[in-house]
Amino acid sequence: MLAVVIGGTGGIGAALVNRLLESDNFSLVVATWHQTPPTALSSDNEACEQRLVWMQLDARDTESVNAFASDLAAKLSRLPTPSSKPNAIGLVINTVGLLHDSQLQPEKSLRSFKASNLAVAMHTNCLPTLLLAQALGPLLKSPEPAVFASISARVGSISDNHLGGWYSYRISKAALNMAIRTLAVEWGRSHRNVCVAALHPGTTATALSEPFQKNVPPAKLFEADVTAEYLLQVVATLDATRSGRFWAYDGSEIPW
Repeated sequence: MLAVVIGGTGGIGAALVNRLLESDNFSLVVATWHQTPPTALSSDNEACEQRLVWMQLDARDTESVNAFASDLAAKLSRLPTPSSKPNAIGLVINTVGLLHDSQLQPEKSLRSFKASNLAVAMHTNCLPTLLLAQALGPLLKSPEPAVFASISARVGSISDNHLGGWYSYRISKAALNMAIRTLAVEWGRSHRNVCVAALHPGTTATALSEPFQKNVPPAKLFEADVTAEYLLQVVATLDATRSGRFWAYDGSEIPW
């Protein structure tokens, strides 16, 4: 089985790549990078390196995603098919997301809201999941079970919103959640062996959360490697009967 990590050079993405390579559940790990070429893995295991393929991808761009899917299909067709581990994609996990950058900060109130912020957030936090599902869907149509997941956030839950604020981020993550739910309904008919899931990683000590870690209890602030372990433990419990749902890092279900 193969695993695909979209955004494999980010904090959580890089940790997922390392965790997947340490596991023997996947014979090959395909990871993507956008602007920053990948650096060496934290593991010095040469056997792990041989099971890793890096591919460049802008997950927000239709042409880039389609080219990636085409290249991936070509790579899969050239791989030998071992009898014990079928040459099928067993996991696609999209870690691409944006909370802030030099031009965009979470809005504490409606006064701070900008239409341009929402457009950027939607373009990065929601669109990639749809483009990836559209392009990779044919490769996931297999008798083998698979998981198609995207990193969401608890703040994207409408019923769990008790604090307000963070308009663009909340709205874009809620849109992502709707995309996941809608895709699960369709693939429940066409991709019966695929579980489609949204995943909440908790607060992870990465560049994304760094400006907002001050009030996070130490026990609730995870290193990326710990988050990756938690997420893969959740993924291991998922099958098609649990598709179309929103899961936290601890395995609990989050209401939409």
